[in-house]
Amino acid sequence: MKRVAIQGGPGAYHELAAREYFSDEELEIVPCATFRDIFTESAKDSSLIAVMAIENTIAGSLLPNHDLLKLHDLHIAGEHKLRVTHTLAALPGSNINDVKEVMSHPMALMQCEDFIDTLNGVKIVEHEDTALAAKDISDKEMHGTAAICSSLAAKMYGLEILAEGIETNKRNFTRFLILAKDEMLKEVQKENNINKSTLVFILPHKEGSLSQILSVLSFYDVNLTRIQSLPIIGREWEYQFYIDLTFDDYNRYRQSIDAIIPLVSGLKILGEYREEKRKKEIIE
Repeated sequence: MKRVAIQGGPGAYHELAAREYFSDEELEIVPCATFRDIFTESAKDSSLIAVMAIENTIAGSLLPNHDLLKLHDLHIAGEHKLRVTHTLAALPGSNINDVKEVMSHPMALMQCEDFIDTLNGVKIVEHEDTALAAKDISDKEMHGTAAICSSLAAKMYGLEILAEGIETNKRNFTRFLILAKDEMLKEVQKENNINKSTLVFILPHKEGSLSQILSVLSFYDVNLTRIQSLPIIGREWEYQFYIDLTFDDYNRYRQSIDAIIPLVSGLKILGEYREEKRKKEIIE
C-alpha cells in the first residue's frame, strides 16, 4: 500500500488526482490542511508520496508551491492533469429550489459563477476546502446548504448530487505534481521514461541573460514548455525562474544543463519525470 499525502480533506480533488495516477493500486490517503503540511509530513516518513497542485488552466500558477519545492527535499517524480468537474451536493432528500446557501472553496465558487447566478437569492459561503465543505454539511446536518465539491466527496459524505458539471468553463484542468524522496523515485516514476524536467535558477541582472539561456536550450534540442518568474525576497527587482523542459534525448538534455550552469546561479533540478499526455476529451 502506498501512503499519499494530499492537501485537503478526503474526497478532495487532490485525492482524485492521486487515485487516477496510481490507478489499480491500494492507497492510504494522508490529508493535510495546507500545502506546507505536506512537506512537514514527508519529513516524518521517507516512504510518503505527495500530490500537490501546481497550476490550473483558469486560475494560473499556484506561486507559493514553487518555493515549497525549492526549499524542501521532495522531488518531482511525475505529473497528472485532472479534468476538474464540479457538482452541487446537499443532504439526501434536498431539492435544488430549497438551497439557500452554497458553500465551497473560493476557487470552486469562482469557477461556477454562471451556475450560481441561476440560483435565486442564494448566499455564498467561502470554505477552506471543497471536500470539507461537503463533510460539514453532512456532519452538522445543514439543511438548505449545498456544497460545490467533487462527486467523490459527495458520495463519501453521503450527500445527494443535485447538479453535475456546473463549472462555467468545461476545459478546467489542474496539473498536479507527484512528489517523492530519493528512495521512492524509481517506484513512483512510471516506466522510468524520463522526457521532462523542472528547474529553478537565478539569472544575472543584465541585458540578454534570459535569451542566452533559451539559445543554449534550443541548440541542444531541448524545448522550454513553461516559464514562471518569482521575486527573490529581500533582493529588490531580482527574480528566480522556474522552467519546465521537454526533450527526446536525455544525454543532450544533460549536456544543456552543463552548458547553462556557468550562465546562472542557484540552479536546482526539482525533478526529472515522464510528461503526461492526455487523449483528447469530448467536452460538451
